[in-house]
Amino acid sequence: MTMSKAFQPPFRLLLGPGPSNVEDRVLRAMSAQVIGYFDPLMTEIAGEIGRLLRMAFGTANRATFPISGTGTSGMEAALINLVDPGDKLIIGHNGFFGDRMVQIVERCGGVPVPLAADWGRPILAEQVEAACKREGKVKGIAVVHAETSTGVLQSLDGLRGIADRHGAYLLVDAVTSLGGHPVEIDRHGVDVCYSGTQKALGAPTGLSPITLSDRTLDLIKSRPRKLQSYYFDLALFEQYWAGNPFYHHTPPTTFYYALLEALRIMAEEGLEARWARHRRNHQALVAGVEAMGLKMHVDPAFRLWTLNTVRIPEGVDDAKVRGRLLEEFGIEIGGGLGTLKGKVWRIGLMGVNSRPNNVLLLLAALERILPSEGFCCGSGIAAANGVYAQG
Repeated sequence: MTMSKAFQPPFRLLLGPGPSNVEDRVLRAMSAQVIGYFDPLMTEIAGEIGRLLRMAFGTANRATFPISGTGTSGMEAALINLVDPGDKLIIGHNGFFGDRMVQIVERCGGVPVPLAADWGRPILAEQVEAACKREGKVKGIAVVHAETSTGVLQSLDGLRGIADRHGAYLLVDAVTSLGGHPVEIDRHGVDVCYSGTQKALGAPTGLSPITLSDRTLDLIKSRPRKLQSYYFDLALFEQYWAGNPFYHHTPPTTFYYALLEALRIMAEEGLEARWARHRRNHQALVAGVEAMGLKMHVDPAFRLWTLNTVRIPEGVDDAKVRGRLLEEFGIEIGGGLGTLKGKVWRIGLMGVNSRPNNVLLLLAALERILPSEGFCCGSGIAAANGVYAQG
């Protein structure tokens, strides 16, 4: 295909694992003229972003700021700043992103201790306790709060107590939960948590919000040797965001504008109302899917509201259904990763995309496509509307 001089991407309804669509207010904010990173206004913008991110994370941590990079940059920054060569890290290994943590820890010379669970099940607190007792001295415990590859919501209850008993730091990946689920960093005693802007926060890809406890910040600042990465040295990031600007890197100003506007939208809606909206639309989708005769991959007690995994019926071509959704309806959903490749569809309802009209449109599209692909399904519209009728 030869691209025209004036590129105009088609509209897609992004109901996959991310990115999600972005509200018009956020897009308009991105169109504003850039300013220099030493402009006094940048200090004001940074302060407001920090304040709103603390609200989203549920924390009073002063070291709360966005890293310039995607969610994986947050993961890498968190791990390489916490783990020194030889340090053991207990890692929940129940999905694609837990596995990515293992790989990063290996690359920085740490010793990952994977805790396995089926891709569709959470890590249990008793598993973590047993691993800490077995391994002796451990530097930290790391879990994925919202495992994007499986649709599992990981409980954080009890992990702080385990970490305290074993002198460990607690690290949490909240890339797919922040803004759509309660994360509540201070209530759970989390030491390090990172996320991404392109999912339930409702901004474009390009920033990774992170928050560090004072204890973690002290650890990072007192390390005996310089971190092997200059760019991901969180002590330098914190210094930059603490109101002492210096040249660390050229910040992506338009992404800051976008994140600020997305966080303002979140604050206007209210966190509890936003969580309730994500829960209600998830429940409507599940009701519709099950009324059609499809099955969810994750048990009800462990399901994410933001990312729903639906089992692909026997004999149905995964790629063909996703291709038809995109071509005929302009809807993108995701396929499975790792051990779930070809076995599940991943349906994201995040940020502005978590709303009834999108749920009903997707159900109608599947009802149109699936019978011609060999799966005779019932109608899910009435079941979804039944959830909405309950208020």
